[in-house]
Amino acid sequence: RSAGMPMATLQDLRELVARLRKAGKRVVAWAPSYATGAYYLACACDEILLMPTGSVRALGFASTSLFLADGLARIGLGADFVQVSPYKSAADPLTKASMSDELREQISWLLESQHDELLTAIADSRLLDRAGAKELIDCSPYGDDIAVEKHAVDRVVGEEGLPAHLTRSAGAAVGIGTWERASRKMRTPAPILRLRKYVALMRIEGTIIDGRSGHLPVKPPVEVPLLGDDRAGDLSVVQVARQVAADKRAAAVVLYVNSRGGSSTASEAMRQALTVVGSRKPIVVVMGPVAASGGYWVSMPGSWIVARPGTITGSIGVLSGKIVTGSMWEKLLFNRETIARGDRVLLESDERPFTDEERSIVRADITRIYNAFLRLVESARKMTSDELAPIAQGKVWSGRQALERKLVDELGGLDAGLAKARALAGLSDKVPMREVRRPRRVIPPLAEPAPAASWFGYLLEGFRLLGAAPALAVMEYLPGDLT
Repeated sequence: RSAGMPMATLQDLRELVARLRKAGKRVVAWAPSYATGAYYLACACDEILLMPTGSVRALGFASTSLFLADGLARIGLGADFVQVSPYKSAADPLTKASMSDELREQISWLLESQHDELLTAIADSRLLDRAGAKELIDCSPYGDDIAVEKHAVDRVVGEEGLPAHLTRSAGAAVGIGTWERASRKMRTPAPILRLRKYVALMRIEGTIIDGRSGHLPVKPPVEVPLLGDDRAGDLSVVQVARQVAADKRAAAVVLYVNSRGGSSTASEAMRQALTVVGSRKPIVVVMGPVAASGGYWVSMPGSWIVARPGTITGSIGVLSGKIVTGSMWEKLLFNRETIARGDRVLLESDERPFTDEERSIVRADITRIYNAFLRLVESARKMTSDELAPIAQGKVWSGRQALERKLVDELGGLDAGLAKARALAGLSDKVPMREVRRPRRVIPPLAEPAPAASWFGYLLEGFRLLGAAPALAVMEYLPGDLT
């Protein structure tokens, strides 16, 4: 069935299908219809089946961006942001009325990279050359009969006919079971008692904030970038890092990163704690669907970085700014008066945009942070400033493009990361991986905040947390889930 997933997650599933096939299992895909993501996954299987009256829908990739500047102005709101480069376009939806050339260029090369992955998968599955695979994509959609004729699917089979079809192909009676039923019959490994050496699995997932990690209380009705994501708080991540650093049984670390970034100070706090871990045991970073900007920053202590071809990474850059509300209060006929002491105390005030002097101050500050980011990457990735400059500037890359530019070391997932961590630590392939979570006893100075009472409260809290950050290392929002 269709389910929205990022490209990198689909590649994780394709790898699992490949492992099943390598183990001698026949894997068959069946669906009422196939959109791009489902069809990309199905192409990893031995056979692709389609329900009668079903279809292979229009294949390909598209990204739609919404620009709010004119609409915000009509209600008296504005956004004033300073960025290191036009490619650092995370604030563009708030500050621009249309897509910039730089953002269009980035989206185009990312879509081209994803399209190339789809072409390769279809060519391999359908035994076509690349021209034939491109024609299959460009001539879609296909109804059930045409899908078989064009060899987009192998045959049309109703759900009730699946047992008979699978029995014929397997040469033995085959029944259809749900995952719930099948999983109950699977043998669960016995718990490891008195564990000795192990590989520690750490996670940094969601928007990076100053504070403690948190999770959405409920799934939002619409996707809200950054504010509506889970949160990775520096206090929580640092606690786990200290725990792993002190645990002599943890011989190596796999750090799973799935984050668009967030606060630059929180990213740096995490990096420093992870650097201490890395001085005692090897760290292998495994990137999820996205590990960009602050998500790339926290990856720098890794001795080795693994990413999926469809991972979104890079976005090495910084921006800072504010939402300006002064005109909104005027439109509402609200009289807002401020008394201040200190020539620059209103630099971050939402009453007005930056003055020229304030803008130069903000630009100097984000340039300082950006230069620090560049130095970290140059040191960790063993690159010169001349090598890094053209691929930084806030530019976003796919995992495959990042490998070509030396931003990552290998294409793969958790299995590849675990194998590399064991190798770096000199461990056998039988040494297990165990996830390490935040210790119950928290470290001062901050007390645990009360959980958000609702989804709306969670969003407001996220707005406050990101607004308090002096600078943001965040990637622009690119809709990435495929159905």
